[in-house]
Amino acid sequence: MIDRQRVWRDIRHPLATIILCGVVATTLQGCIEMAIGSAVMGTIAAGDRRTFGAQTEDKAIVLKGEGRISNLVGGVGHVNVASFNRKVLLTGEVRDEAMKTAVEREASNIEGVQSVVNELVIAPASSLSSRSGDSLITAKVKASFVDTRDLYANAIKVVTERGVVYLMGRVAQREGVLAGEVTRNVNGVQKVVKVFEYIDENEIKQMTNVPESQNKM
Repeated sequence: MIDRQRVWRDIRHPLATIILCGVVATTLQGCIEMAIGSAVMGTIAAGDRRTFGAQTEDKAIVLKGEGRISNLVGGVGHVNVASFNRKVLLTGEVRDEAMKTAVEREASNIEGVQSVVNELVIAPASSLSSRSGDSLITAKVKASFVDTRDLYANAIKVVTERGVVYLMGRVAQREGVLAGEVTRNVNGVQKVVKVFEYIDENEIKQMTNVPESQNKM
């Protein structure tokens, strides 16, 4: 008889390694599908707790935000725009307080945006090496989520700026606490900022497609 828990545990460790390789691979999804098959990809995709409409709108918000804010900031700053369930997170560096306020206003005016979390700092734009280090931290955090019982990596968006890790997503309180603890233990993380939307356990149970035997692992 097949030991389902053992099979899932054996899959999770390679998954963590695959996510880490995403720092240098732009075809991560294809890489995962070849390694573990379409069935597991379906399970991972099911972990995203936004509606399809919200996912589509988030992508549009990011595209619009990056274009408009890039024109606003020009070459005197560096701004990252992330959106999860229509909540926008702004990270990076800007020239002064006036520019910080202007960027937030521009993001707020994008159609579909429900709220903006402004984490911009007034400082020179970060270097490419610093941003590469942040990308590596993000990959390590995601890999740690995959390898952690009771956490679904695809339910949490990870953004890293200057070693500060921002966590976005729709999670239960217990998941938020666990995700914060796991992130703090990742090498290179300076600080953890939670930008979660907390939801009820029953709501999570209704939207997940992961078999009950896996949830009890």
